[in-house]
Amino acid sequence: MGKQKKAKKYATTKRMISLRDQRLKEEYRAKPKEKKKEDPSAIKEREVPQHPSCLFFQYNTQLGPPYYILVDTNFINFSIKAKLDLVQSMMDCLYAKCIPCITDCVMAEIEKLGQKYRVALRIAKDPRFERLPCMHKGTYADDCLVQRVTQHKCYIVATVDRDLKRRIRKIPGVPIMYISNHRYNIERMPDDYGAPRL
Repeated sequence: MGKQKKAKKYATTKRMISLRDQRLKEEYRAKPKEKKKEDPSAIKEREVPQHPSCLFFQYNTQLGPPYYILVDTNFINFSIKAKLDLVQSMMDCLYAKCIPCITDCVMAEIEKLGQKYRVALRIAKDPRFERLPCMHKGTYADDCLVQRVTQHKCYIVATVDRDLKRRIRKIPGVPIMYISNHRYNIERMPDDYGAPRL
């Protein structure tokens, strides 16, 4: 007869007595936590997020020419497909000087796309584009853009990505530039600041 096989027990841990167990002596036993009674007359403190001073109701007073526009990866790709010159089309949309900004994350994302998107990479390396360095880990461009826009309200975000648009709409005072009908349009921009009427 052969040896009987025993099934291995996985994730078995040594059983320990909890410090509140009745079997322990009084001096070794953990004392129960006492709940502090709340004083009804005490002033209650609660943390309220501080709103940026640049916002006047839904309008952002930091926005003004020259406009700084954060460009997303897919915005460059769709602009190439629509045969639009980025800087010129932005100026036609906003009737003012526009400075397209590109972060390290977006640049890394375009480089990862490979040989097929070499035209987009060449456009991104244009000297008219302002390069913004990233200090965080990872190269996920959407998180980077949302974080940058939340901290500094002086940017317009240029994107075609639905999820990113949805995330940015939750941040007050940040306009979104997108492509429709072979031209650039802008969303949530006050009329006083040069937003085109369609």
